[in-house]
Amino acid sequence: MIYQRSSQLFAEAEKVIPGGVNSPVRAFKAVGGTPIFVKSAKGAYLYDEDGNRLIDYINSWGPMVLGHAFEPVVEAVVAKTKLGTSFGMPTELETQIAALAVSMVPNIDKIRFVNSGTEACMSAIRLARGYTKRDKIIKFAGCYHGHSDSFLIQAGSGAITFGSPNSPGVTAGTAKDTLLARYNDLENVATLIEANKNEIAAIIVEPVAGNMGCIPPQKGFLEGLRQLCTDNGIQLIFDEVMTGFRLAKGGVQELFGIQADIVCFGKVIGGGLPVGAFAARSAIMNHLTPLGPVYQAGTLSGNPLAMAAGLAMLQALNDDATIFQRLEEKTAYLEAGIDRVLTANNVVFTINRVGSMISVHFDADPVVDFQSAAKGDNETFKKFFHGLLREGIYIAPSAYETWFITDALTYEDLDFTIQAIDKVAKTL
Repeated sequence: MIYQRSSQLFAEAEKVIPGGVNSPVRAFKAVGGTPIFVKSAKGAYLYDEDGNRLIDYINSWGPMVLGHAFEPVVEAVVAKTKLGTSFGMPTELETQIAALAVSMVPNIDKIRFVNSGTEACMSAIRLARGYTKRDKIIKFAGCYHGHSDSFLIQAGSGAITFGSPNSPGVTAGTAKDTLLARYNDLENVATLIEANKNEIAAIIVEPVAGNMGCIPPQKGFLEGLRQLCTDNGIQLIFDEVMTGFRLAKGGVQELFGIQADIVCFGKVIGGGLPVGAFAARSAIMNHLTPLGPVYQAGTLSGNPLAMAAGLAMLQALNDDATIFQRLEEKTAYLEAGIDRVLTANNVVFTINRVGSMISVHFDADPVVDFQSAAKGDNETFKKFFHGLLREGIYIAPSAYETWFITDALTYEDLDFTIQAIDKVAKTL
């Protein structure tokens, strides 16, 4: 494929945008080469600035459950744009999408809309701290909850030490209130809680991890977190920015039958526009201003374009009785095909999948946490990524990201992808 135009655009972008991109993973630093600049997208396909067509397996990192430029979403946004793009005042749309979201998701009474997943998780942590009157939180290595200071923390020495910042600009004072745990390790979490008795406000977790590749919760892990939180007066926060309205109508709470105290949303809830949200039972949500003392605000929160897109998306998912079954079947078909051709070509690999989230790890051992994900062969992944790109397949340009399947993919697309992987596997 020819990427002359993309290369020119990247060179121009580097002059005026740090690293040439507005989100670091787009820069191809993990895989090498020059980022692809997209001109348009429709259904399951991306069309770049050089005229190449790519089958898309990131789908804007999750929200395009029904495909790019999904007609009801496009029509809703266009119609709303003609009436004004932002008011900074309440609109009926906000209540409509809030009521629909609350009806679809278990265990929530009220929801507040913000502008990104980062903002949703940041606000959920503040709410949990205000509700419990405690300061510390537990997060898991490899789980990403946005770029708020509280989340950019790595482990110190030892399992129960305070975290230390892993980005300049994050203060040691912030870091000391964030404790780092190991995903799928309940004993580790229990040790942290015991060492910080009555000091922990919340445990925040991706209930299905998607930022170290797709990593499912092991049997009993989420149930154990729920029990530990209940026993110790800790708020359990599910970061469902990726999984909400993708793995089931009601997200992971519905899928696994486990109740969180606060749930964060993004991606799908905006239908492709910048939207986030956090939700809980009334007793918790009523601590937010203007009802309670926990402050949270945003001029563009609930803006009409984002609400129109999100409402159209949620209505489409809510009205389609077989959408999640179709996504499951298509992703299972892809998983079986990848497994077959990589095995036939003697490639060392592990596939993780939950619903329409899937990832290929180039290591033979089970991938259950960040430490095991980090053992993957990144050199093989780089060859895999660029090989698929040459075949017209676009996957995430990082071994630590999940793939997202869209219902717009046909079985012909899936067969083409499996054949492309077979071809690439012969070169690994």
